[in-house]
Amino acid sequence: MILFLAHLIFTAGLLLIVANLVEGIQIKGWGPAVLGAFILGIANACIRPLMILLTVPLTVITFGLFLLVVNGVMLQLTAALTPGVKVNGCGAGIIGGIVLTLLNLGIALILGASLTII
Repeated sequence: MILFLAHLIFTAGLLLIVANLVEGIQIKGWGPAVLGAFILGIANACIRPLMILLTVPLTVITFGLFLLVVNGVMLQLTAALTPGVKVNGCGAGIIGGIVLTLLNLGIALILGASLTII
């Protein structure tokens, strides 16, 4: 339970950093960021695998680059379901997904933990 809460807080902090770095993504504080991190985790666990399965042909044709679009869609879905979180357009979602993935990877490398990467 402690690891789950720590991961939730780390992801919420990373979402706030992404909102500051990427124009077009807005988060109105820690409350929406924590709720957004929770919803993003659920979306990544339940919906993302199905989207990846359905988009295998596009992913193969684009040599895996279409997964960036899937990440952006997950971020946009999270924003749509979370009050206080806003993603303006698909471009902001894709760039935000890339930045969030890189930040999450950096934290995982620093801590030596296997944190979930979107």
